[in-house]
Amino acid sequence: MKKISILSLHLGYGGIEKSIVSLANVLCNRYEVEIAVCYQLYDECVFPLDSRVKVRYLNTRDIVPNHESLRNALHSKNIFKMIKEGSFSVKVLYHRRKSMISYIVNCDADVIISTRDIFNTWSGMYAKEGVLKIGWEHNHFHDDEKYATKIVESAKNLDYLVLVSSELQKYYAKRLEGKCMCIYIPNCIDSMPPKKASLRAKRLISVGRLSPEKGYLDLLRVYHILYKKYPDWKLDIIGDGKERKLLEEYIHVHNMEKFVTLHGFQKKDYIDRMMQDSSIYLMTSHTESFGIVLIEAMSHGLPCIAMDSAEGAREIINSGHNGYLIKNRNYEMMVKKIGDLIKDRDERLKIGENARKSVEKYTSEAVGEEWFTLIEESDVYE
Repeated sequence: MKKISILSLHLGYGGIEKSIVSLANVLCNRYEVEIAVCYQLYDECVFPLDSRVKVRYLNTRDIVPNHESLRNALHSKNIFKMIKEGSFSVKVLYHRRKSMISYIVNCDADVIISTRDIFNTWSGMYAKEGVLKIGWEHNHFHDDEKYATKIVESAKNLDYLVLVSSELQKYYAKRLEGKCMCIYIPNCIDSMPPKKASLRAKRLISVGRLSPEKGYLDLLRVYHILYKKYPDWKLDIIGDGKERKLLEEYIHVHNMEKFVTLHGFQKKDYIDRMMQDSSIYLMTSHTESFGIVLIEAMSHGLPCIAMDSAEGAREIINSGHNGYLIKNRNYEMMVKKIGDLIKDRDERLKIGENARKSVEKYTSEAVGEEWFTLIEESDVYE
C-alpha cells in the first residue's frame, strides 16, 4: 500500500484546510495517508476527518503564528511589545522551516502533496529520490504577476502541479512547460444531499468568510434594493470574519435587522439545514479561486447567482442554465435576476435541478478517481 503525505500549514478553519481534509478522506480508502501539520491551532481538526488518516503535528502548541499580537504591537508603537512580538514571529517562522524540512527529508511516503508555495519549494529541494512530488495550488493569482511567478518558481522542481480550475491549469502549463506537468483536478464535495431543497421558503442565503474580498457589503447593498420590492424574502448570511461589525452597522443604519440574519460561523450540519430551507444562493465575491460553497449550494438544488468577478464562479456556473453570472458587478442586474427567480418558482426548480446535475462531477467519488489516476499512472514510478 502506497503512503501519501499531505503537507499542511494548520488544520483550522479555512478553504484550503477543508479541501485537505476532504482529499485525505478520499485517499485513505486506497492508501495510507498522513497529514503533516506545522501549527496545532486546536485540539483536533475542525473538519470531520476519517479515523484512518494519521495527523502528525510538527511543532508544540506554543509555536503558532502571532499575526494579531504583532499587528497590535506595531499599532501601539510600544517598542518593548514590538521587539517581543517581532522576535516571537521570527521564532515561529524558524520552527516552521526547520520542522517541515526535517519532515520532508525523513519522510517515508511514496507521494508528497504540498499545499503552500513554500512547501512546494522545500518538497522540490529535499524530498527523497523516487518520491512523487505534487504541488496543489488553490488560489487564483488575480492578475498579480508577482504571486504567479512565486508559484511558478516554487513548482519548477515538482513532478506535478494540480490546479483547481481549468483556467489556472492552462495558464501555469505555459509558464511551467518542460519543468512541471500541470493537471486540472477540481475540489470536491464530501457527499450529495439525499434530497433537494423544496425552494418554497422565502429565504436567500450566502455562506463565507466576512472579509473584504467576499463582497458582503455589496450583498447588503443589493439586498437593500431588493427587500423594498420583496419584503417577505429574508437574507441569511453564515460565516464570521473581520467585517462583521461593519456589516452589523450597515444593517442597523438601514433598518434591516428584521430582514437580515448574521448567523456567524456554523458547522456543516447547520449549513446543510439552512440550505434545505432556502430557495436562492447568492455570491458577491470580488475574487473566488474555486467556489466550493457554490457546489455545495447546487448539490442542494439551489439556483445560484454570482458576480462574474469571482473566477471560480465562472468555472462552475453556466449562466442561464444552472445559475446566473452578473457582469461588471451590476447591482441592478443582480436585483433583477433575483427578482425573476423570486417570481417564478418553476424557473427556480428548473435552474436548481440543472445545478444539482452539474455538480455530479464534483463528488468525492468522481474527483477521487482523478487523484487515483494521477497517483497510479504517474511515470515517476516507472
